[in-house]
Amino acid sequence: MAQYSDTQRVGAEFLGSAFLLATVIGSGIMGAKLAGGNDALALLGNTLPTGAILVVLITMLGPISGAHFNPAVTGVFWLRGEISARLGLLYLIAQIAGAVIGVFAAHLMFDLPVLQLSQKVRSGSSQWFAEWLATFGLVLTILATLRAKPSTIPVSVGLYITAAYWFTASTSFANPAVTFARAFSDTFAGIRHADVAPFIAAQLLGAVSALAAAHWLLAQSPGVADPSVAEPSPAK
Repeated sequence: MAQYSDTQRVGAEFLGSAFLLATVIGSGIMGAKLAGGNDALALLGNTLPTGAILVVLITMLGPISGAHFNPAVTGVFWLRGEISARLGLLYLIAQIAGAVIGVFAAHLMFDLPVLQLSQKVRSGSSQWFAEWLATFGLVLTILATLRAKPSTIPVSVGLYITAAYWFTASTSFANPAVTFARAFSDTFAGIRHADVAPFIAAQLLGAVSALAAAHWLLAQSPGVADPSVAEPSPAK
């Protein structure tokens, strides 16, 4: 397996986060422009590109950094002992910086003011529970798929986020860096600054809950065969 430096890994997290947010914000702007006031069409226009870019980004950058693009995911892998505190902190900085740069890039592409403060209200217990559930499902998807079939993680994550955009009341931010960056875009995909902290708290709690659930769900009892390993066929 190829070895990459910490600088390369952090760079991959920065680029991935930047492209992810450029897609989230840019597709939201484009979707709202083309939907003619139809929020369902605008959301669909926001959803499909986001799921698609996640498949691409995780596929191409996963071998370098693990393609976290998400402080909650990085935190989970730190708790699992699979990433050092130092590298995890560098990932966090790169994810937030990349996400904000991605937002600014989307604004530039659509000839909007680069620096904005969102006024879009996303608050209330239902929204916070939705973010807990969205992040719980995302982290569980990653951990369970990592055990079952690692090669399908890009598609699994992309499909999960595509679905979660529609089944969660919050449209599934599920990512503290994404949440923070979207507060700087007063567009379809934005979130008011006052609503950022509760979203992030719910996301972190969801991630830790998923880690606990995965620890229980994926634990194998001594002497019990792993169902993912096929038994040899008896000779005929």
